[in-house]
Amino acid sequence: MASGTTPSDFPAPLDVASLRQRLESLAKDEGVGRWDLGAGCSTDTSVQVDRGEAKQMKGAQRSAITLRVWNGAGLVGITSTSDLSDAGLARAMAGARAASDFGNPDDVPAFSPLATAPLPPLDQPLQEPLSILSLLDTLKEAEAELLQRHPAIATVPYNGLSQRSSERIYINSDGACRHQELTTASLYLYARAEEAGRKPRSSGAMRVGYGAKDLDVAGCVAEAAERTIAHLNYAPIDTGRYTCVFSPEAFLDLIGAFSSLFNARAVLDGVSLSKRESLGQPLAVPFLSIRDNGLHPGNVGAARFDGEGTPSQCLPLVSEGVLVNFLHSEATARSFGVAPTGHAGLGAKVSVGPDWFEIGPSAGIPGGTEGLDHPSGTGPGVGREGLVVIDSLSALHAGVKASQGSFSLPFDGWWIHGGESRSIEAATVAGDIRTVLNSLVGFEGLAKVTPGGLCPWVWVEGLSVTGEA
Repeated sequence: MASGTTPSDFPAPLDVASLRQRLESLAKDEGVGRWDLGAGCSTDTSVQVDRGEAKQMKGAQRSAITLRVWNGAGLVGITSTSDLSDAGLARAMAGARAASDFGNPDDVPAFSPLATAPLPPLDQPLQEPLSILSLLDTLKEAEAELLQRHPAIATVPYNGLSQRSSERIYINSDGACRHQELTTASLYLYARAEEAGRKPRSSGAMRVGYGAKDLDVAGCVAEAAERTIAHLNYAPIDTGRYTCVFSPEAFLDLIGAFSSLFNARAVLDGVSLSKRESLGQPLAVPFLSIRDNGLHPGNVGAARFDGEGTPSQCLPLVSEGVLVNFLHSEATARSFGVAPTGHAGLGAKVSVGPDWFEIGPSAGIPGGTEGLDHPSGTGPGVGREGLVVIDSLSALHAGVKASQGSFSLPFDGWWIHGGESRSIEAATVAGDIRTVLNSLVGFEGLAKVTPGGLCPWVWVEGLSVTGEA
């Protein structure tokens, strides 16, 4: 769709029953008896602004379809397309049939045994889209309000307001027929503050919802302003070892960067710190529990099923500090002799990945800290000496060696010293994820729902912090 345009309404839902009939007919024509298809389609509109003017206005419709077929020898061929027309599906079916002659006999996926199991209920109200001009006006107002919050906030260089209508499908020749519709919207504001003779400071906030009308715009503006202003009064920090307090967002990012700990595909490929025999072994302090729960009501955008049609579920990963489960696809589950967990992604090689982490204390086991205040006055830190509060982590793509367990990451945060909290000018936190998980001091406050999961503030002792030279 051309830039600056938007549909008056999102397209009508796909006719899944008709699609299935078409695939059955095409498979018969190609002599294919066993096949499956996974598809994702979306319609998106988004806007960005720059000091009150439209910077970018976009609309797009996307489709991604993966078709697999099994030939008479049991080998699998796979094709990808974006064309759901009869001609496009015919080409995809013929291509997958031809590719199956070159399938890998050592890696043959099968249908998930749970691809026809009942799906969990999810309350995901579908919202009507707003016009792109309405999105633009909302974002302009949010930017203007944020710029007025403090004289030092000169620009909001990174911002965006978007809405999406999407559908997910999984169909196979054994009778599976999954279909999910979803609408989502997101807003992010990242401000930049500048003062004479001082380095620019930046921070931001994000909100997600089922529609643009549901977004907490005022809350996003307030949080972005508070975080940015809290970093204006900065000072360097000495290199050393500190007790660190991670924000929910920062700790979820850290655990996400090392999610291969729980990934059965990574275990089988030899790129995880975990081994087959790691199940049932201690991984962390006994008061830590981690679950993957894509069904949590706070998970806007939750999927009812994975790429293989397996229903999503709430899966304990770490219970009372012990590793109790891995995330599985059909193939990895078959290798481990367990049921698929609903974490597969359909592709040339079936991937495995987490949905939405819940992190917190194990039930009935003490592991909390009490009576603390935030470095900016509303959370952890004030009144405690020698603490480093880590608000956000950067460069996770470059600073994490997941297969080795090590990390070295720049961060934004505060140093609690002399009875005061001051933003840290520039610093890096480094360590080993296994050491971190066994050095937790406790949790603080109610768990916070974030776009990436659910987590309270997390205390970890003895982490290495390197200040700016």
